[in-house]
Formats: sequence, C-alpha cells, structure tokens
Amino acid sequence: MEEVNISNYAMLRGVLREPPRFSHENRQERFYQFSLDVARLSGAVDTIHIIAREALLEALEPGGGDKLCVCGEVRSFNNKSGVGARLVITVFARALWLDDGEDENVIELSGVLCKAPNYRITPMGREICDLMLAVRRRYGRSDYLPCIAWGLSAREAAAWSIGSGVHLTGRIQSRIYQKNVGGETVEKTAYEVSVIQIAPEEI
Repeated sequence: MEEVNISNYAMLRGVLREPPRFSHENRQERFYQFSLDVARLSGAVDTIHIIAREALLEALEPGGGDKLCVCGEVRSFNNKSGVGARLVITVFARALWLDDGEDENVIELSGVLCKAPNYRITPMGREICDLMLAVRRRYGRSDYLPCIAWGLSAREAAAWSIGSGVHLTGRIQSRIYQKNVGGETVEKTAYEVSVIQIAPEEI
C-alpha cells in the first residue's frame, strides 16, 4: 500500500458497476476509471467514481459485480469540456482489494475554508451549511471539495470564515438534481461530502 495522506483519507467498500476502462496516461503511467456503488443504511446507493493506476488493477482483474475495497484520497478537478458537472469529484485509489464485507463510505479531511459558509434552512426546517474545503495535496496543489453540514454542526460552521482550519469526517454522497439548460430540464448529479463530525483546527 502507498503512503496514506493523513489530511485526506477515503475508505470505500461497494460493488463495481462495470469493468475498469482506460482514462489517461501521465508520465508513461496508465490510469483507469470505474464506478463503485456504495449502499447507505437507508438503502439509497451512492455511485462514486474511482481513478486507479494500471498496476493496482493488474493483480486483481476485477469485473462488473465484484465487491471491492478502495483506500485512497478524494480528488477534484475542473471539467472544462462543457459536458457534465463543472467540478468533478473522484477518489484516487492508493490500494485496492476484493472484499465481501458490508458497504463502507468513510472520509476524513483536514483543510481550510476557501469560501464563506452558506447557511440556510430548508422548507422542511432542516438547518444546512454548505462549505468549500481546500485540502492540500503534494507538489503545492490543492483539492477543492464541497461539503455539507447539518443541524448543530451547520450552525457552528456558519460562524467560521474564509481561511478557517477545519477537520471533518463524513461520507461521499451523490445527489440528483434538475437544471434548466437552454430551456430544457436536464438531470444532473452533484457530489459532496456529507459531514458526520466537524471541528475547527489550528493551521
């Protein structure tokens, strides 16, 4: 297993939706992508996109329907193609293995707020706070990860400001929403980290 990034940790266990397919090549190394369906306790399913090195996949040769465990980190990049979401969220795999255990979706992040928190109350009376967390990566890069806090955590996070250090645990969730594009209603999928625990952190 590669070195774990302690400021950005993801552990997923779910069902491989389809066989891995070639994504891109970087520095003479080939990378593949696939989707993992991870069930919540409620029975809803989050479909999470994974990027993995070819070398990790060669030893497993996973196929659609296999139960797979992924350990890695959450990544983001801006999609400039105009097709699909503008901010694409994936999990970059550091380790993969076949595992028939219960579905798992655990995220742990440490970073700083790069936008002011957006606190609101839904028509059903639920308190929500949207956060954009910048998490440092190697070589001076950062991943910009949308997070959503609820209830008391939402109220606490609403008082923080840009540049505040944050440590949180949660899970990646996929959410379907409708958007008007050129006069037509289009179904899109948003990805965010649903916060379970959150606290300020010294930076």
